[in-house]
Amino acid sequence: MKKPIQLLILILAYSVCVIANAQVQMNFKFDTPYGNNAAVGKFATINGAKIYYEEYGKGEPLLLIHGNNGSIEAMGNQIDYFKKKYRVIAADSRGHGKSELKTDSLTFVQITKDMEGLVNQLKLDSISVIGWSDGGIVALQMGISGKSKMKKIVAMGANLRPDSTAVNSWVIKDLQSMRKMFLSKIKEKDTSENWDLMKQRSGLVAYQPNISSKDLSKIKAKVLVIGGDKDIIRNEHTVEIFENIPKAQLCIMPGETHFAPASSPEVFNAIANKFLSEPFKRPDSDWTKWGK
Repeated sequence: MKKPIQLLILILAYSVCVIANAQVQMNFKFDTPYGNNAAVGKFATINGAKIYYEEYGKGEPLLLIHGNNGSIEAMGNQIDYFKKKYRVIAADSRGHGKSELKTDSLTFVQITKDMEGLVNQLKLDSISVIGWSDGGIVALQMGISGKSKMKKIVAMGANLRPDSTAVNSWVIKDLQSMRKMFLSKIKEKDTSENWDLMKQRSGLVAYQPNISSKDLSKIKAKVLVIGGDKDIIRNEHTVEIFENIPKAQLCIMPGETHFAPASSPEVFNAIANKFLSEPFKRPDSDWTKWGK
């Protein structure tokens, strides 16, 4: 029973401090109880569900969006770092953390609408976003939608589609076996876990997203596309995303995994901060263009 749940966490989650095989150690120990901070935590009713969020710091607004099976706490390393110079807004995605699910078919489209609704309720004229994994997907979809004015996007470990051209095959194989188990437990009416919630969350990875590479051309914001060189996402797919965004930069982090924002936060935060704080530049090695 425990092994499948641990595998799901390994693939999808940011709620553990050490991956089972101890290859990647992640930090989730903070002086501030991110994700459970009664002093600053609030709920906003958006699209029929209560969405939980917390705010820290002052300055330009920076929205942080966590990954699958995670919560605000997963972005604690980024909150700690960026709250010193930004108004950081971190939210639990629908069906995650303290946010309500209120659907029997969780989709990235719905989560994107929720985040856009939160931006609207907070009356933010423009925002920058750091999204990790599923959060990176949502950030890209917000850029494509254009319903929120976005200045810059940092998308870590995002993908456009759920097949083996985008995601490493071991993820797909393990996810298929886990989903069979979830469906079996639901059929058995087992109550040891919230299997329906597990099914819906895993469905985000198994069947979504479905974004055309052409849709990326709609993004007006400047985008930093990041991946670890041993990521869940295939390196060539991360490059594909970069190559289809008009104003983008690419970073494949050496010696890093999908979990870099928590396993190597100093490196990840420094890269993200440089992109967010400096004017966007897109120089070209093609010297035949120079001077034109």
